[in-house]
Amino acid sequence: MNINATLFAQAIVFAILIWFTMKFIWPPIAKALDERALKISEGLAAAEKAKTELAVANKRVEAELSQSRNESATRLADAERRAQALIEEAKARANDEAAKIVAAARQEAEQQVVKAREALREQVAALAVKGAEQILRKEVNAGVHADLLNRLKTEL
Repeated sequence: MNINATLFAQAIVFAILIWFTMKFIWPPIAKALDERALKISEGLAAAEKAKTELAVANKRVEAELSQSRNESATRLADAERRAQALIEEAKARANDEAAKIVAAARQEAEQQVVKAREALREQVAALAVKGAEQILRKEVNAGVHADLLNRLKTEL
């Protein structure tokens, strides 16, 4: 066999192999590679989209947290103001009640002083009558001299 004929036959077989590969084997491989590249690019696009959505969601969450903190701080301040107002109101009521109690006690004390003075007047008048009775050595009639005794009470 001739080396040129062998080379020529191998070149023809190689050309047929290339043609067969290009016609039947290469298109499904290229199609599979293109589909794989498309899936990878879609996955990367979805990942990028999810990343931006996550960033937006994080911003929204941070805004909501900030708003919630502000609202809770406002509510806390309102509650403290209400508590302070209630404390002041309770103090005012307690002071009013204390003033009423003190006024009632003073009035009661004044009434007791008046009663004590009245009782003392009665006792002094009775002692004066007894003293006068002993001095005169005769009995003084209280019913007859009631007007005189009343004037004596008012003078004391």
